[in-house]
Amino acid sequence: QVQLVESGGGLVQPGGSLRLSCAASGFTLDYYGIGWFRQAPGKEREGVSCISSGDNSTYYADSVKGRFTISKDNAKNTAYLQMNSLKPEDTAVYYCAVDLEYGSGLCPPENEYDYWGQGTRVTVSS
Repeated sequence: QVQLVESGGGLVQPGGSLRLSCAASGFTLDYYGIGWFRQAPGKEREGVSCISSGDNSTYYADSVKGRFTISKDNAKNTAYLQMNSLKPEDTAVYYCAVDLEYGSGLCPPENEYDYWGQGTRVTVSS
């Protein structure tokens, strides 16, 4: 069964850090692109970051550039989102997703992704 499971969310103070994980099963992440998305209360889901399968090129939304880092460990079949210098506006449910066709280029549109995790909640508050 194809499955993506996020973990690592929780409550953190402004300026703190969290690392989100996305564990894949039923397929290998080596050949596919990965995206991270988030949805804040009352807002539409937005793209945060993505990484291509071909050359591991990475891209970031302007709102998180310089603070977040996307990566993957093919041996562990897991993707990560390292989040530093967190702000209250980063509060959201975070989702990982896999695009079977994303080999290179800019982040694909949201509706192109084939598989989605269940989400993990991140709350940034003092």
